Amino acid sequence: MSVSMNKLLLLIIFFFFLPTKILAIEDPHKNPNNKIGIHILFDHELEKSAELVNSNGGSWGYVTIPIQNGDRDLIKWQQFMNRAGKLRVIPIFRLASEGDYFNTNVWKKPTPEDIVDFANFLDSLTWPTKNRYVIIYNEMNRGDEWGGTVNPSEYASILSFSVNVFKSKSDDFFIISGGLDNAAPDQYPDYMNQYTYLKRMQEAVPGIFNQIDGISSHSYPNPGFMQPPSILTSKSISSFKYERELIREYRNKDIPIFITETGWNAPHLSDEMKASFYQEALATVWADPGIVTITPFLYNAGDGPFKGFSFLKQDGSPTAQMDLFLQMPKVAGKPSLPPYVLGIEKHILNSYPERDFSSSSELNSSFSISIFAQDTFRWIMKL
Repeated sequence: MSVSMNKLLLLIIFFFFLPTKILAIEDPHKNPNNKIGIHILFDHELEKSAELVNSNGGSWGYVTIPIQNGDRDLIKWQQFMNRAGKLRVIPIFRLASEGDYFNTNVWKKPTPEDIVDFANFLDSLTWPTKNRYVIIYNEMNRGDEWGGTVNPSEYASILSFSVNVFKSKSDDFFIISGGLDNAAPDQYPDYMNQYTYLKRMQEAVPGIFNQIDGISSHSYPNPGFMQPPSILTSKSISSFKYERELIREYRNKDIPIFITETGWNAPHLSDEMKASFYQEALATVWADPGIVTITPFLYNAGDGPFKGFSFLKQDGSPTAQMDLFLQMPKVAGKPSLPPYVLGIEKHILNSYPERDFSSSSELNSSFSISIFAQDTFRWIMKL
């Protein structure tokens, strides 16, 4: 028997004996959905964020949080998932690379190996909801977010690869394309207009928008992060509509929208004005039924460069937009839960299947299948 035939037979045996997964993502609008969310940067902000997104009648609001290559800490993130389940918060993980060692002004381009590692890691966690929301990187139409040079062809390939790898782990992974900078000009190689970028993605990988489950939109009030909600252009808070309209040309059904970054930031805008803009936007353009969630950027920016967007002041007190979000009536969301959770009240609050890894045996077993799979596959391919 030839070496190639040996490889084929071994691969068949390998995949045949892997655990089978018959679950699939669900339409987030199938059940009551609390579309209010917030973008956070750190896992310790979860509790306060839950108070914000689930206040005044709300339940199962959303948080968007980045996770970097070097931050795949199993204990840390499983504890985050446990807390999210108890707090009734739906996490959206945004994959992030890391600063380029040789060029600190840019983020490194991800590799296929990065995707495999992320998929193995995130599949090892117990998630609080059936849908497992994952955004594949960030503002790729900026060269500084993609190794220094905009390359929609490379991103489309990485995105397609991500769909295949994550869904080979679990069909519950809900794969969302990365949000684009809606103010970027066509100025190659540093920038590319988001609509040009989307077209180039389709040209590079025809059908890419039928592969993914949703898109992340950075519907900022541009130019200048300061336009009122009544300004409805392809660069304003309504930019998600223009993205959706373009993608309709390439997809056989409408695509769910996740506005994972937005917000006002201009020196002449008071907190009260920002709050009034949020109130108007939520009642008008963001009332669009195709939107799954709106997670404004940012919960807490401290004294950093994003402090104008922050929902907390530098002294930790709430801004006017924070007060608005706390007071607005919200929906009691009822997302579908994973099969190991049989009921919200009885199981999520009282006996959510926490994994604290107090013994090394559970920590080791969490990765046993994925590590076995990786090692076996590499061994097969070396035959």
